[in-house]
Amino acid sequence: MLSVLARTATRRPLTVILLWLLFLLLGFGLGTGVFGRLSDNVPDVPGTESEHAAQYLDRTDPTGESITGVVAGVAVTDAGLRTQVERAVADVRRVPGVAAVPDPYTTRGLTARDGRALIVPVTLEGGLGDDAEEKAVDAAAARIKRIEAPDVHVSGGPLLGKQLGERAQEDVRNAELISLPVVLALLLVVFGGLRAAGLPLVIAVSGIAGAFLALSGFSQVTDISVYAIQVTTMLGLGLAVDYALLMLVRFREERRHTEDVVEAVHRTVAAAGRTVLFSGLTVAVSLTGLLVFPSVFLRSMGLAVAAVVVVDMLAAVTLLPALLTRFGARIAPAKARPEGEEGRFFARLARFAARRRIAVLAAVVPALLVLALPVTGMRIEIGDATQLPSSTEARQLYDTVGAHFAPGTGVSPVTVVLKPGTDAVTADRIRALSQAAEVRALPGGVRVVQLQPSGRVDGAAATGLVHRVRELRGSQPVQVTGQAARLVDFRAMLADRAPWAALTVLVGIFALLFAFTGSVLIPLRTILTTLLSLGAALGVVVWVFQDGHLAGALGAEGLGALSLTAPPLIVAIAFGLAMDYELFILARMREARRLTGDDQEAVVTGLRRSGRVVTCAALLLAVVFGAFMTGGFSPILQIGLGLTLAVLIDATVVRMLLVPATMALLGRRAWWAPRPLRRAHERFGVSEEAAEPVELASR
Repeated sequence: MLSVLARTATRRPLTVILLWLLFLLLGFGLGTGVFGRLSDNVPDVPGTESEHAAQYLDRTDPTGESITGVVAGVAVTDAGLRTQVERAVADVRRVPGVAAVPDPYTTRGLTARDGRALIVPVTLEGGLGDDAEEKAVDAAAARIKRIEAPDVHVSGGPLLGKQLGERAQEDVRNAELISLPVVLALLLVVFGGLRAAGLPLVIAVSGIAGAFLALSGFSQVTDISVYAIQVTTMLGLGLAVDYALLMLVRFREERRHTEDVVEAVHRTVAAAGRTVLFSGLTVAVSLTGLLVFPSVFLRSMGLAVAAVVVVDMLAAVTLLPALLTRFGARIAPAKARPEGEEGRFFARLARFAARRRIAVLAAVVPALLVLALPVTGMRIEIGDATQLPSSTEARQLYDTVGAHFAPGTGVSPVTVVLKPGTDAVTADRIRALSQAAEVRALPGGVRVVQLQPSGRVDGAAATGLVHRVRELRGSQPVQVTGQAARLVDFRAMLADRAPWAALTVLVGIFALLFAFTGSVLIPLRTILTTLLSLGAALGVVVWVFQDGHLAGALGAEGLGALSLTAPPLIVAIAFGLAMDYELFILARMREARRLTGDDQEAVVTGLRRSGRVVTCAALLLAVVFGAFMTGGFSPILQIGLGLTLAVLIDATVVRMLLVPATMALLGRRAWWAPRPLRRAHERFGVSEEAAEPVELASR
């Protein structure tokens, strides 16, 4: 397949380039429409009790979603303010699609005890179409904001999703403005020329276009979370640079041995293209674990990120060869260095780790386990507006309410649906769980009880209410929904499906690594060392964002828990990224072993010839992730820090020390496989014959 792609790219480079240009136009044209279709409904899990109850209420409840306005900074008793608020309330009530707007001056709990703030809640009609709902929300928000006061903020409900989408678009734009120039500068240092340095950025832009287009496509059939934009864009940008870097380094090596650019491209695709192909497949397989979860968010993220990885991989083995065919003659070959000089630092590091293998293992493994210890106390929550940057409208509303109203004001209630047949004793016991319980009737004899928890929407009090209701109801036709119930069900879903997700990923990764190496021990060693680096990175994230250590240095704060989006995405993506660097190194080790037959020297040569690429790729990826951490959105900060640490720990400590140490410890046994599997690999495994002339020519 790679040879076919290489021939197509070199025979018709202009056609390939034009097709990719069309893809870019689609991505940055149609694809950017996804910013207007983002959802903040992350914890919804189809088939759970909370989701069934929410869907039932959507069908039967005459009222729909709501938005909230807060007016502060002036005494609520001010006659001028009262006149403005009353006029605004009257105007909003007349907006088509608005069901109710209580008067904050006559409704209990809507004016602050300090007399310096008031809340204007707006409830929409149920069953509104998307367009009608958007018009109603925009009109209501605009009218409330015309109230003249020092602080006027409106957010919540469908308006929150829109505000987060706008913030996500701004964060992506800023991250690109920061990361692309820095990446270009680093590539100039690596390649010493603008032409070679610019090509990875072309592939990176293709990755970004692929991210937008993939998310836009998935948004037509399912909800796309606001988190998806930053995550897929950062990964698409980072992996594109990684793959292009690997291909360009190999191309410059081949140019040292042949003046024929087309031949150099063919050899590059045959050798490095194979590594890129397997790297893309391992990242995609790592993300298949997300498909095991019934959560729409996790599944859509898995599919979207996998699609972006495939786009990056295809761009690296089609667009980049076409560009090299057209412009490769102007790219300087790699400088010839005296025997033993190339990669001398990495060779020394490999020899040190191989000679002191027991000492290296005794020092590195416990250190990584210590870093991973905080994972044992990890907690996940939906989170509230404290996860948002202070400049966002939703955070400003949250802070204003928190400054003037009693704790718990505005917290989403635990909603209990009492269907016909629920006995009075059970209903009374449920109502008694909260002093601020509110009861309303729906058509068909259904009653809805809203229990107001103390503290946060996903705190212990709120989730405790959910568990208590479910204990009290027995066999009664009672269902619980709301944000706290969704969190309880999401946690249960993770606990139930996580072992199956892990098994799916590990089996897939093992199969790919076996196909790549023909060994059963190397895949096992790779999985174990990768889990060490992954655990260490996740442990630091817990230590920073859950426990609050050094969080301020990142512009965040300790929240007592991680966002429920962060751990599954960090684990899935970081595991795949770690396989990237492992394959970069293993490819060189395998080639050296085939040429020399010396297992120990193959380890040294493999690291000598791949160490620089792996280090540069990790540094560039860290720059990309770091740029996306400037937005201040806590879930993205958590994911960005986790992926940055996972990449850096894996590319340095694990790949530069643990890999040569464990390979030296295993010796020739590292490449062992049972005879039946060895025969299967010889018959069905990926052949390296196409890459052999490349190494022979370079020696």
